[in-house]
Amino acid sequence: MELRLHSHRWIPRQADMVVAAIAGFGAGGILMLAELAFSAAMGLDPWRAPRLIAALLMGHEVLQDGGYSLSVLTSALIVHYLLGMAFAMVLAAVIAPFRLDSSLGMVLMAGFMFGLLLYLFNFYLMTSVLPWFVELRGGYTLLGHVVFGMAAAFIYRMLERPGRQA
Repeated sequence: MELRLHSHRWIPRQADMVVAAIAGFGAGGILMLAELAFSAAMGLDPWRAPRLIAALLMGHEVLQDGGYSLSVLTSALIVHYLLGMAFAMVLAAVIAPFRLDSSLGMVLMAGFMFGLLLYLFNFYLMTSVLPWFVELRGGYTLLGHVVFGMAAAFIYRMLERPGRQA
């Protein structure tokens, strides 16, 4: 029986950014479904989080109203998916050179840690600039971000093109 140990030191290997964008899009969809499920389970307004996200594009005036709005939902989806793809590209840029995709367990752990750091970045650093996101701090949002990171890492690993792997 042969035992192989994978080194996780930096190796000059480029991330597959097309696959990373696809992974971010898919993981963003998973996060949106999780957010809707959490809102429903807690009896919260399911349109509140989309309004908070849409405010990045439309301005904080959209926070004054409540309920459904097609323009708000469209803006929220655009922002949500673009950020999801961008964050997954950052994750892939870390995964690839350190070969964190060498095993399913390793890539899921990388995604878990990324999701945790992303939550801290979004809800403790960015809230100094975007204070309306403070109301989303909490366990469900943390869990959603961890699920996003793990899903993005998993999808990235599953879709990586063979010519890109070292």
